[in-house]
Amino acid sequence: MTEKMNIVEAINAALHDEMEENEDVIVYGEDVGEDGGVFRATKELQEEFGEERCFSSPLAESGIAGTAIGMSLYGFNPVVEMQFSGFSYLAFHQIKEHAARFRMRSRGDYTSPITVRAPYGGGINALEHHQESPETFFAHSKGIHTVIPSTPQDAYSLLRKSIQKEDPVMFLEPKKTYRAFKEEVDRDKKVELNDCRIAQEGNDLTLISWGAMIPLAEEAAEEVDADIEIIDVRTIQPNDYDEIVESIEKTGRAAILHEDSKTGGMGGDIAGKLQEDAILHMEAPVERITAPDVPYPLYTLEEEYMPDKDQVVNGIREVLEF
Repeated sequence: MTEKMNIVEAINAALHDEMEENEDVIVYGEDVGEDGGVFRATKELQEEFGEERCFSSPLAESGIAGTAIGMSLYGFNPVVEMQFSGFSYLAFHQIKEHAARFRMRSRGDYTSPITVRAPYGGGINALEHHQESPETFFAHSKGIHTVIPSTPQDAYSLLRKSIQKEDPVMFLEPKKTYRAFKEEVDRDKKVELNDCRIAQEGNDLTLISWGAMIPLAEEAAEEVDADIEIIDVRTIQPNDYDEIVESIEKTGRAAILHEDSKTGGMGGDIAGKLQEDAILHMEAPVERITAPDVPYPLYTLEEEYMPDKDQVVNGIREVLEF
């Protein structure tokens, strides 16, 4: 069955379908009950499944994550929402030190199948603490899957797969593109968490990105006189980098685009991996196109902070002309 959806509608559909198929799936978080969440991703779930399976929690992120961990150890599959990813730092200890470690700590006797959803990134002129890209924090926390969809189909399929996992998943949703476009979503399509997606095939350069930067990558690729391959990483950690390496072996050139700052961003990790495994195939240094190494500004300066099409085009040309 296919239906045209945007990303937020696809997330709502994935939550609905998992709740319908598995009565142990419980959805809660900040304003997700009767209000349907600040972005309406949980719209009408409480009406259909009742207040015991979809409800609003107190505004206490550590408590949201902590109770989800406890529920998961007793057989439930909690899906909790942090209203914005910047608020998730208050739950970081629970997620990193507890949820991520239960499988190892119990020698496999217990797992913590929680899914933490959080709108992430900039692009909507929101207030301070609402705009950041925190994927690196969670990618560094081994034992957690860190997932970022870029399309409605991936938002649907990856969220369902995340909820079905026996281990914790940090599911970061690109709020800039929540309602930016629609596509046909196949509700029967299965997607593995750790596989990249070839968003566009090409032979001259590999442009690696994820989340809300994928549409920007596609726009920039149209502006250059070259055959650009675009790889959507999808699962930031863990990830099978073989597909990225195979692409570099074909194109010989790479650029990495993300909206997090450069220092400590995942682009450095990917570039290091290419240095280890693909250096003999590369004809130019890896270019990283990122936000600057400054605190996220107030929204009046947001457009100056986030990567734009001109930056991406210039970065691609620099690699091509090396």
